[in-house]
Amino acid sequence: MRLNIRAFGVTCGLWWGFGLFILTWWIIWTGGAGGEPSLLERIYIGYSITPAGSVVGLAWGLVDGFIGGIIFAWLYNLLGAKLFAERAPQT
Repeated sequence: MRLNIRAFGVTCGLWWGFGLFILTWWIIWTGGAGGEPSLLERIYIGYSITPAGSVVGLAWGLVDGFIGGIIFAWLYNLLGAKLFAERAPQT
């Protein structure tokens, strides 16, 4: 089975973007923000655990998840085709 690369990339981007958005609001709501910058604040330029930072995180998550999804689906299709070709019966 082959994955649709573009659809998988969009799906991963939406999951990661909205997941980061919800995670940011969860941290704000529970009062967990403070102290040293988090790992995500170090990775994503402009991201912070603030309402505005949640929107920046959403944008970064959409892009990052899309690129990661495309790479994963491409590798999945590439390796799946090679493994399936090796297992195909000889006629």
